[in-house]
Amino acid sequence: MDRELQEKRKKIICELIKDEIYVPMKEKEMAAFMQVAKEDREEFHKLLDELLKEGRISITEKGKYVKPGKDIISGTFISNARGFGFVEAEGLEADLFIPEDKVNGAFHNDTVQVRLLPEQTGKRREAEVVRILNRGTSQVVGTFQEGKNYGFVIPDNLKLATDIFIPIEWSKGAVDGHKVVVELTSYGNEKKSPEGKVVEILGHMNDPGVDILSIVKSFDIPMEFGEKVLNQANRIRLEVSEADMQGREDLRGLTMVTIDGEDAKDLDDAVSLSKEGENYLLGVHIADVTNYVQENSALDREALKRGTSVYLVDRVIPMLPHRLSNGICSLNEGVDRLALSCLMTINPAGTVKDYKIVESVIRVDRRMSYTSVKKILEDKDLEERKKYETLVPMFEDMEELSKILRAKRKKRGAVDFDFPETKIILDKDGRPLDIKPYERNTATKIIEDFMLLANETVAQHFYWLELPFVYRTHDNPDPEKINQLGIFISNFGYGMKTAKDEVHPKEIQKLLGKVEGTPEEALISRLALRSMKQARYSVECTGHFGLACGYYCHFTSPIRRYPDLQIHRIIKEHLRERLKENRIQHYEAILPQVAERSSKMERRAEEAERETDKLKKVEYMEEHIGEHYEGIISGITSWGLYVELPNTVEGLIHVSALRGDYFIYDEANYEMTGRDTGKKYKLGQRIAIVVEKTDRFARTVDFVEDEQDE
Repeated sequence: MDRELQEKRKKIICELIKDEIYVPMKEKEMAAFMQVAKEDREEFHKLLDELLKEGRISITEKGKYVKPGKDIISGTFISNARGFGFVEAEGLEADLFIPEDKVNGAFHNDTVQVRLLPEQTGKRREAEVVRILNRGTSQVVGTFQEGKNYGFVIPDNLKLATDIFIPIEWSKGAVDGHKVVVELTSYGNEKKSPEGKVVEILGHMNDPGVDILSIVKSFDIPMEFGEKVLNQANRIRLEVSEADMQGREDLRGLTMVTIDGEDAKDLDDAVSLSKEGENYLLGVHIADVTNYVQENSALDREALKRGTSVYLVDRVIPMLPHRLSNGICSLNEGVDRLALSCLMTINPAGTVKDYKIVESVIRVDRRMSYTSVKKILEDKDLEERKKYETLVPMFEDMEELSKILRAKRKKRGAVDFDFPETKIILDKDGRPLDIKPYERNTATKIIEDFMLLANETVAQHFYWLELPFVYRTHDNPDPEKINQLGIFISNFGYGMKTAKDEVHPKEIQKLLGKVEGTPEEALISRLALRSMKQARYSVECTGHFGLACGYYCHFTSPIRRYPDLQIHRIIKEHLRERLKENRIQHYEAILPQVAERSSKMERRAEEAERETDKLKKVEYMEEHIGEHYEGIISGITSWGLYVELPNTVEGLIHVSALRGDYFIYDEANYEMTGRDTGKKYKLGQRIAIVVEKTDRFARTVDFVEDEQDE
C-alpha cells in the first residue's frame, strides 16, 4: 500500500479508537472497517497490528482497542544482568525503572508498552511491561560452552541476564571457547532460558582478531559488501573522463593540498588558500561521491544502511567499497578528481564576505600529513620546510587564518573540548603494545577550522533558500545535568552563571578556560562534556549549542558519512536548477528517515569504537597487574571510586576495598565519607593505586589503594 495512504488510514483508525467507535464487535468492527479501509478485513487488521507495534494504540485485557492513556507509555527496554531493566521513551526526562517481577518476558532492546506504577518513594518512576510490541534482538554473540547433550552461550553483552540454551543438533559443531553468533528461537520466560541455534562460528576466543570481530558482530555492523553492491562498484571507471568534467568549474590551476593522518586512505577533503589584498581566498574542496553513487542504487541503499564508516582500533569498516572510498572518490595526489567546492572570501576579522558553492574538477598538488605540517609550522623544521618550500607560505597563511577563525568562534562562545585523545598501538596479532596520547596540533586545528567554516556556510546558504536539507543540531544541555555540574565545580571553587535553568555556551567555555592547566582540567572538561546532549541529524535547523552557531551541517565527509552524501545531491540539483516541486516533495518525504537512520548508525559506530577501545585497554592492563600508578578520581558511586590514569585507562576501587573505615556515598556532594574518621574522597582528588585485577570478559579493571601512599 502507498505509504501516504497507509498513514492516512492509520490516523483515521486512531481517531475512531479515540472516539471509542471501534471495539471488536462484529457490527461496530464492520462500521469502522467500512470507514477506513473499504478493502478486505485482512488489510484492516494488518494496519491495527502495525499501530499496536508502533504504540499508537493499545489493547485492554478484554480485547478492546483504546488510545493509550497517560499511564501507558511506549519505549525501548534496556535489560540489566541482575534481572531488572529500564525503559527509554521519547519525551521522558528520565528512564523508567522496571522491577524484575514486572519485566514480563521483555528482552533487551525490545519495543514495549509499559504501565506506570503508583508513585514510588525511590529515585526513578517505576513501570511494568504490559505488551511487547516488537522484538529488538534476534541474534546474540557470545562464548560457547559444551554440556553433555547440549550447549549454552554466555552472551558478550553484559546487559543480557541469562545464558542461551543450545540444543546439540543446533550447535553447528561449536566447541568450548568458540565465539559464536546465535539466532534466537525462543526468548524464554521466568522458568525457562532463552533458546537459540548457532548460525556462525567466529573462531576461538583466543584467536587473533576474534575479540574485535565479536564486538562488530554484536553491534550487527555489516563487514562484507553484497554481490550487487560490489558489481556496481566494479563497473565504475577509475579515471575522470572528459565527459565527467563537462559543466564543472576547472580548479586544477589552484594550489591545493590534503592534510590527513599518515595512515588515512579515504581522503575526502582538500584545501586551497591564497590572499587578495588583506582578504583570504579559502577553498574547501570535497569529493563528489554522488557522481558515482546514484540515488536508490544498490550502492546508495547500502551506504544508507551503514550510515557511516566505523573506525575501530585495528580496522576500518567503510561505508562504501574500497574501489570508491580509497580509489576514484579519494582526493589522491596528482590525479583529476570531481568535487564540490565551497570558495569563500574571508576578511581579516574572520567574516565570510562572499562565497560560492560549485561543482568542480580539481587536482591535489601534495598529500600532506598532520605530522609534516606540524614540523613546518610549530617545530620550524629546516629539512621539512626545505622539502615543501613552495607550499610553506600557504601553510603560514593557513595558520594565520585558522587562528583568526578560532578566536572568532571563541568570542561568540563556542565550546572547544581539547582532550588528549589516545592511540592504542597493536602488534600484528592485535595485542596492545602501548597507549599513546594523540594530541591536536596546529595542522589538525587548521583542517578542523576550515571544515567547520565550510559546514556553517553551506548550512546557512540552504537554510535561507528554504529547501529540504539535513542539518547537524546540538540542543541546549539538560538543566538538571547543568545544575549537577554547577554543584560539582563548586567543590573546586569554580562557578558559572545560569538563567532560568539554562546556560550559555560561553559560560562552559569560560569554565574550560579557568581550569586550563590545572590538575582537575581533564576531569572537569569530561564532566562538562557529559552534561551536554548528543548532537544529531535533523531536518529542522535548531542550531548547534556547542559551536554557538545557528546553522550547521555535515558537508565535508561524503565518503564516510551518509548525511554529507545526501546533502551533496540536494546541492547539485539546486545548482543545476532541477529542484522543482516534485523533487522538493520527494526530499521532504525521505529526509526525516535519513536523518533518524544516520543518527542511529552514528551512535552504533561510537559505541562499537568505545567497546573495542575498552577491551584493548583492559588487555593492556593485564600486563601491568601489581604495578603502581597515580590517577584522578573521575567518578564516585555507591559501589566505589572510579580512577582515571594518565594513559586514560579507568578502573574501580570497590567501596569494600577502601581501608580504615566504613564509607558512605554522599550523592549530593559527589563524595565518599568515612563514617567514623570523616575521611573524604572527592571527585578530582589525586590518588595512588595498584592495579589489582582485570576482567577481559566484563571489560573492567580493578584497583586498590596504594598502601605505600599512606
